[in-house]
Amino acid sequence: MTETNDHATGAWHPDPHGRHELRWWDGQRWTEHVSDGGVTSTDAVDAAAPAGTTSAGPAPVQGAAPAGHILDLPVLVVSQKLKLIELTNEYSVFDQGGQQVGTVRQVGQSAMKKALRLVSSVDQFMTHTLEVTDASGAVVLVLTRPRKLVKSRLQVADGAGTPIGEIVQQNAIGKIRFSLEAGGQTIGSLNAENWRAWNFSIRDAQDQEVARITKTWEGLAKTLFTTADNYAVQIHRPLADPMRQLVVASALCVDTALKQDNRGFN
Repeated sequence: MTETNDHATGAWHPDPHGRHELRWWDGQRWTEHVSDGGVTSTDAVDAAAPAGTTSAGPAPVQGAAPAGHILDLPVLVVSQKLKLIELTNEYSVFDQGGQQVGTVRQVGQSAMKKALRLVSSVDQFMTHTLEVTDASGAVVLVLTRPRKLVKSRLQVADGAGTPIGEIVQQNAIGKIRFSLEAGGQTIGSLNAENWRAWNFSIRDAQDQEVARITKTWEGLAKTLFTTADNYAVQIHRPLADPMRQLVVASALCVDTALKQDNRGFN
């Protein structure tokens, strides 16, 4: 495993109080956010830190997030290996240690639709539906990208099909930007840092970065994730629904659902 050194901007570290596997250090202090087996919860920080723990924060440690549920992990790795002719999109999702925690799979394609994809480049004019499943195969998110002409829109529902919100493209020129919308309100945004690169900042309604998508991140276990066919999603702190669900949806499907055209990110 690689060292977790991102103390200035926040990271998960072994709980210095010893009550949980991981506790969130926000760059200045230990917070109430904890994680056990990949499941996040809250536990108030004691007024007095245990011996050996200082306000300066944790020392660099060996370790990564434990295997857990796809919606709760602080780091996800998406394997976006492409087929020569890609008629059905399917990505595998791993935790930071290389254990598979989910899958993103396109569903509901007719034989005619597959035939059209085989002989033409009409993806952007078709409606695409993808299911996000956890390690057990249970559907946790359903993502539908209606046909588009210029801008993309992704409709997000839970595993039962109940609408959660939408991810809506805001511009067609320059650095691409999507708004995260729920209940008629904009609750965040997905922002490309330039028009071609695989670096994206996901921000909340207060314009604070809550997650990041990148092709190159030193925190990955290099023996497991060594090719450009993978990208990492770092979720900086625990999030409440629907923000949590929209962040995971946008991060997992930034290429397959939001950018299915010849301007895909490379």
